[in-house]
Amino acid sequence: MFQRFHAMKESREGGFTLIELLVVIIIIAILAAIAIPVFLRQREKGWRAQMQSALKNAATAEESFATQNNGGYTAVQGNLDTEGYKGNADVTLDLTNTVEDATSFCLEATHTRLAGEVWSYDSDNGEPLEQAC
Repeated sequence: MFQRFHAMKESREGGFTLIELLVVIIIIAILAAIAIPVFLRQREKGWRAQMQSALKNAATAEESFATQNNGGYTAVQGNLDTEGYKGNADVTLDLTNTVEDATSFCLEATHTRLAGEVWSYDSDNGEPLEQAC
């Protein structure tokens, strides 16, 4: 009876051993450990891109407003929407007139998911920078 059982067992060698399965699981775990942090960094880059895009769009709306108002930015605070600016729910913008006669401006953007990170757009500089005004 044991010989017959042993012969049947040798004829059905179709499965994987425990070691082979563990090796495959370890390889998958290593690949996941590499991929997950890379994915999370890509999400952060996307959030930063949202802030930069909001800053550029708001700056374009500000310039459009100033063109119609003799180059002044004094009354632009609530009028960005009328100039074509579409806000983002996750990005908060703050506007500051940097000169008393309001011939320049500075925008600051923060994102709800990037705590403590501030990007700014200064009209004198002309590009988003990772710093406060």
